[in-house]
Amino acid sequence: MDQQLTDLYRQLLPALESKKQELTFYGYSEITEEDLLKYVVEKKWRKKDVSAMRSYEMISDVLTITAAQFMTHTQTEAQRHSEDVLELSKEEWSVLFSPKKAD
Repeated sequence: MDQQLTDLYRQLLPALESKKQELTFYGYSEITEEDLLKYVVEKKWRKKDVSAMRSYEMISDVLTITAAQFMTHTQTEAQRHSEDVLELSKEEWSVLFSPKKAD
């Protein structure tokens, strides 16, 4: 984590912990405070100047994260960064998607 993220993490830790506890209550126990910070930085604040944001704006953004928003973003990013891309030849695709012949 670079210095700016470390400073943000320290500043937002109470809000991040609160949101983590809420999401854990709803069954999302694998989420960490770091995951939540990464989400707001990459998704909610990607077009903002974070250094110009007020603390209450940042805290509000953290506390209004929904499980659905977070999970959708996480799944999208996992698909986007997947290194296990399935590469099939034309023949393999045709076998995969051709209807089976009746016996």
